[in-house]
This record gives sequence, structure tokens and C-alpha cells, in this order.
Amino acid sequence: MSDSDSLGLIGVHKRQRETLLVVLGINAIMFLLITGAALFAKSTALLADGLDNLGDSLTYILSLYAVSRGVSAKAKVALFKGGLIFLAACAVAGQIVYRLFVPSVPIFEVMGTFSLLSLIANSICIVLLLKHRHEDVNMSSVWECSRNDIASNLSVFIAAAAVWLTGSGWPDIAIALGLVVMLIRSSIRVLSSGLAELRSVGSLQ
Repeated sequence: MSDSDSLGLIGVHKRQRETLLVVLGINAIMFLLITGAALFAKSTALLADGLDNLGDSLTYILSLYAVSRGVSAKAKVALFKGGLIFLAACAVAGQIVYRLFVPSVPIFEVMGTFSLLSLIANSICIVLLLKHRHEDVNMSSVWECSRNDIASNLSVFIAAAAVWLTGSGWPDIAIALGLVVMLIRSSIRVLSSGLAELRSVGSLQ
């Protein structure tokens, strides 16, 4: 690798770190706000949104570690991220089971307000990450997490409207179940890309 290529790679890594630090801060703050609001509102769908922010925060910390590492290290970090996404899906599934046995009607005003607040925050994150999504497996897995967030926020807002219209907690559970499916599918995609990268590295050695 020439000196100019090395300098270019250093510049890319520097920009990746700067972006990851910003989105990490945003997601850490939103995790605290959304999880607190979810517990207050007794909303499983909003709780899924908050746990997604926690998963993203851990993902960004791992991504910061992997920025200047080799392809193999980045692929292994992607596998770990996929595992975190799957664990988040399991946590939400457990909350759904709990709500089936201990039903309640969520506070739709809190659901709607905080889902919109989270949508604004995640829209900022996805715009910041847009330019990095094709750079490597590390940043593409980060992009995958952020894209999930937008769908999650919109789903929670729809759930809030449905709870308001029906006066029932079932829309909250239904949307939460949909988010579980989305998280599992995302986990499979991230795990698959990480495994593919590891296999490609192995074939070159």
C-alpha cells in the first residue's frame, strides 16, 4: 500500500470515528429517554424502541473499536452485533408474553410523542451514516441498525394511533411482535454478512 493510500485510509477511519461518536451520543441519550417513557406508559412497542437504542449504542461502541482493524476483526464484530440484535428481539418477545398475562392499555400520548422524538433523532443518525454505508462490513452493519430504527419509530407511532382509536392494548402488542420479526431478520442479515466476510478472508489465506 502506497503512502497516499495509507493517508487516505487514515482519513476514512477518522471520519468514521467522528460520525460514530456523534450517533453513539444520540442513541445513548435516546435509550434513557425512551426506556423511561416506555415504562411509564406501559408500552411494549416503545420499550422495543428503547432497547433498540441500547443495542445501537453497544453496536457503535463495537464499531469504534473495529474502525481501524482488519477485515477479519470487523467481520467478528459484525457477528457480535448480529447476536446483540437477536438478544434485543428475545427481550421484547419476553415482554410481549408478560403483557399477554398482565394486560394493560398504554398511554398513547406518551407513545406518540416519544416515537416522534426518536424518529427525529434517528433521522439525524441515518443522514450522518449515509456516506459510510458502503465503506466496509463494519459500517454497513451500523447502517442496518439505523435503518431499523426508522421503521421502529414509525411503527410505534402507528401503534399509538391505534391504541387511541381502539382504547385497547392489542395494537401495542401487535406492533411489538412485528418489531421482533424485524429485529430477527436484521440479525440474520448482519450475521450472514459477517460470516461471508470471514469465509472470504479464510479463502484468501
